[in-house]
Amino acid sequence: MTARIFKPAKNAMQSGRAKTREWQLDYEPEQPRAIEPLMGWTSSTDMKQQLTLHFETREDAVAYCERKGIPYQVIEPKESVHRQIAYADNFSFRRGEPWTH
Repeated sequence: MTARIFKPAKNAMQSGRAKTREWQLDYEPEQPRAIEPLMGWTSSTDMKQQLTLHFETREDAVAYCERKGIPYQVIEPKESVHRQIAYADNFSFRRGEPWTH
């Protein structure tokens, strides 16, 4: 049972950064999912896949795993590139192509 420690990505449907400040711990699946013969749904008997823990810092998550004896893998977040743009840049003279209606 290996755990992944990571910072969740920003929701693509929202512009805000809510719920991306905390570190999250998820368990890797121990058994593959199986298809139920009656309904055709995918299911698993591994209940740890449904468990998600949130921590304030990376160190808290690592300390939890070491205290409980859980092997873990830390996935470092990629920093997003923030470009400073202004509405006036749409009409500037140094634009690559001229602005027209």
